[in-house]
Amino acid sequence: MRLMLLTAGTRGDVEPFAALARSAASRGHDVRLALPDDADAPDGTDTVALGLDVQRMLSPTARSPWALARHLHAEVRPAMRRMFAAAVRETVAFRPDVVVHHPLVLSAPMVADALGVPRVLVEFAPVATPSEHFPAAGGPTATHDLGPRNRFTYAVPRAAARLFGADVARAAAELPGGRPDRRTPSRATLMAVSPALLPRPDDWPERVHQTGAWYAEGPAVPPDPAVGAFLRSGPTVVASFGSMATGDASARGAAVVTAARAHGLRVLLVTGWGGLALPAECRGPDVLAVRSVPFDTVLPGAALAVHHGGAGTAHAVARAGVPAVVVPVTADQPFWAAQLHRRGVAAAPVPLRRLSAGTLAPAMRDALSRRARAAGVGRLMRQEPGVRGALDVLESL
Repeated sequence: MRLMLLTAGTRGDVEPFAALARSAASRGHDVRLALPDDADAPDGTDTVALGLDVQRMLSPTARSPWALARHLHAEVRPAMRRMFAAAVRETVAFRPDVVVHHPLVLSAPMVADALGVPRVLVEFAPVATPSEHFPAAGGPTATHDLGPRNRFTYAVPRAAARLFGADVARAAAELPGGRPDRRTPSRATLMAVSPALLPRPDDWPERVHQTGAWYAEGPAVPPDPAVGAFLRSGPTVVASFGSMATGDASARGAAVVTAARAHGLRVLLVTGWGGLALPAECRGPDVLAVRSVPFDTVLPGAALAVHHGGAGTAHAVARAGVPAVVVPVTADQPFWAAQLHRRGVAAAPVPLRRLSAGTLAPAMRDALSRRARAAGVGRLMRQEPGVRGALDVLESL
């Protein structure tokens, strides 16, 4: 098959699609992967850029309501507009047999219909597939079980998508023959979510295939020698806030280091896009700060993780069998923070506004008591089909 894969977002949105692209190519399929401009393009994969700088789009210079409104107008809307048009243009040029897309690529349904080919939606958290058993991830009620009314919470992400309706319509200029008159439902949904973290509800339709998270197959790449030596030197906390760069990064870094030292733990501080920083007064041989590391190489030996709760990080930590303290910031993070706690693999979430050494230290103690449960969940997750299961679904269309 000719598979067009379209993704948008941060590392947790790109790496699973890259793993799917490589695995599909290894089975003999002709694959093209469209991804943000600032993402790391996987070696040996046919990739195209979508005109989207995600870091710039997610990094407003100020957080006041007026500043955020200006940022939405000056940065977010133009970036999304470019992405929608590029997704259409690149898909038309590739002429795929199937379009596989992230929920943010709102122009994917339109181009699939125009080409007369099936499309497959990919979800890394439940945002487009309603259920009575839990609320939509990312909405204001993401941590509250509303029972049968949970289904109504999925109107929030649908309403957010409608904000870009005019931009999606403008992307139709790239279509041969103009915009289709109707929108065909997705042929299937690939729910790249672990059932060990979110058991499949009985009200998802049969076309929803819960594969577990997607990871590259094959042995993990060894870590940088300095990182490897540090991890071998004693029990370590791996701390990462990924793309979350809001607030005082140095204060957060100090809180993590101070709380970890209270438990005799070393700290690998992954600074990411600036969400964590190591202040001078916290430096020492028991702390190593790096901008980025492959999680699959550093998490398996960790004693504990402190993270923001994005879907990709939440799954990577749980899959490694490592207990966690989650400090959610935005989007689907509160949902995953609450869910990890419910499944017994993380302490109760620590609100960002209350993050300090005083709140982290007892949360770390709680998380460390969950090591046996985390290890058991990790073993289950490592047995999930992941990309192999996703490809089986695509090949059966």
